[in-house]
Amino acid sequence: MATYVILGKFTDQGIRTIKNTSQRASQVAEMAKTFGCEMTSVYWTLGEYDIVATVSAPDDQSLCAFGLAIGSAGNVHTQTLRAFTKDELGAILGKMP
Repeated sequence: MATYVILGKFTDQGIRTIKNTSQRASQVAEMAKTFGCEMTSVYWTLGEYDIVATVSAPDDQSLCAFGLAIGSAGNVHTQTLRAFTKDELGAILGKMP
């Protein structure tokens, strides 16, 4: 499974209902499973982004569908980053001339 880092910023709707954010995170973790994904961690952060989550997914398409479902709820805008482990990076570097 591939690992992704999802950076989230609350929308106006999301910040208006901020008291429900912990409950929403649990719901999002359950929703991830319906796409074959697993939300492995979630953090509320200070700074440019309000939420940082890590997600494991079988492929880009599953993660993309999950991300679109998160966005369609209207509580956060997200940016997704593909993350590589040390071993995965080693395999990538091994392909270099």
